[in-house]
Amino acid sequence: MTREDDASRYTLTHDGVLVSVLDYRDDGRTMALTRAFTIPTFRGSGYAGVLVERAVDDIAERGGRVIDPVCWYVSDWFELHPERADLLRAR
Repeated sequence: MTREDDASRYTLTHDGVLVSVLDYRDDGRTMALTRAFTIPTFRGSGYAGVLVERAVDDIAERGGRVIDPVCWYVSDWFELHPERADLLRAR
């Protein structure tokens, strides 16, 4: 996984090939995870889940941000991982 701050996205590659992208907006307090996308050829392989998990880990390790799961896939991921709910923006 690579965080590409200049493009506001995380990317995941497999054998050097881009397989999944997670777009975000960062306002300095909140990381809004806006779109998870897997290249159609690679869908169904779990890449988006891996990317979201690694991105959440990266955000947690860097600290100072809460997460707003704007993308439905990211929101579903948090429902499956309630142990990470402490990272979510309060509503």
